[in-house]
Amino acid sequence: MTRKAFAWALYDWANSAFPTVVSTFVIAAYFTQGIAPDPVTGQARWGWMQTLAGLAIAILAPIMGAVADSGGRRRLMLLWCTVVCATATATLWFATPEPGSALLALAAVGIATIAFEIGTVFYNSMLPQVATPEQTGRVSGLAWGLGYAGGLCCLAVCLALVLPATPPFGLDKAASEPVRAAALIVAVWMLGFGWPVLFALPDPPPRERPGWAAAARLGLTEVGAVLRSLPRSPALLRFMVARLFYTDGLNTLFAFGAIFAAGVYGLSFIEIMIFGIALNVTAGAGAAGFGLIEDRIGSRTTILLALTGVAFFGTGLLVASGTLAFWLLALPLGIFVGPAQAASRSLMVKMAPADQVSAHFGLFALSGRVTGFLGPAALAAVTEITGSQRAGMATVIVFLIAGGAILAGMRGQR
Repeated sequence: MTRKAFAWALYDWANSAFPTVVSTFVIAAYFTQGIAPDPVTGQARWGWMQTLAGLAIAILAPIMGAVADSGGRRRLMLLWCTVVCATATATLWFATPEPGSALLALAAVGIATIAFEIGTVFYNSMLPQVATPEQTGRVSGLAWGLGYAGGLCCLAVCLALVLPATPPFGLDKAASEPVRAAALIVAVWMLGFGWPVLFALPDPPPRERPGWAAAARLGLTEVGAVLRSLPRSPALLRFMVARLFYTDGLNTLFAFGAIFAAGVYGLSFIEIMIFGIALNVTAGAGAAGFGLIEDRIGSRTTILLALTGVAFFGTGLLVASGTLAFWLLALPLGIFVGPAQAASRSLMVKMAPADQVSAHFGLFALSGRVTGFLGPAALAAVTEITGSQRAGMATVIVFLIAGGAILAGMRGQR
């Protein structure tokens, strides 16, 4: 991996702390167990927050990506998104363990989620600058594996705060200060490790350097042109439609995995932290391992294999019971999570025109978020109707299977 490629991949290490610690394990579980009145209500409210964030991302991501293409400001916009995400995450320190803090916690996580997802538009669009077409799968997969390692290391640091009976630095365990301090660690982690890409990868020469208003107008025009071109690119269109479903399922799985583990399998907060570390190990190994073979077997095949593995082990978790069964099914599931995402990123690079990469990654984010409200909304609605967390999580499997079936019909690529 070249020095530029490593600098780019290091941002995966930096920003993976947010979905690992905030969206999936620590803060998500803290909200349902420490802030919400009960786990079922907490899961439902978390779902509606993710729904609103998904709608905002679906609207903003394509436009912001096209603005970056037209104005040549990828690095600046990535910097802004990183700072906003880190700042919103840090405000979670003020979310005390009481129902009155629910609105603050949900607003902070929602804003941070929007900034995080839009930032990935600019970050992902830099991949062609660091990898040749023949190495895209390898670099993307290895970077995704590095991201899991970053999430793992950040989670381990948080564990050092939460595990001791007497927390360090005088943190008050009764007020959940060790857990709330985890949000501060994530904010510092993102800012501390996220800067190299901003220096190592200068923006490509823009077609022109318009002002922000003109760039926005050009960006909207480019978004319209990209959308109008989709019917003439059936492979890209099918990929985007497939991704509507399977990414919705994966995002919902990430957002509610820890909540499900705590509510259904009875894992304690400390056990969830340990599970998060173990899952990052298997997920990182899967992303890096599949990345080494993706360029040989193809990105589409890699995605289909990964979705099959997630659906198989996920179904097992819905019907099994007992802590041992949870560990035996959840850890292998992690092997297939990373490849589905990393291969999707490299497939998008292969299909996007060189001068419209950011706009197409905006479309990429749109395809992952335009129906992003459906997954959390379906889970929240089914959970409320049935009063069962298992029934709510079953909706994830439906989304994964639907997306895989659509992608299986894709032939060739642009």
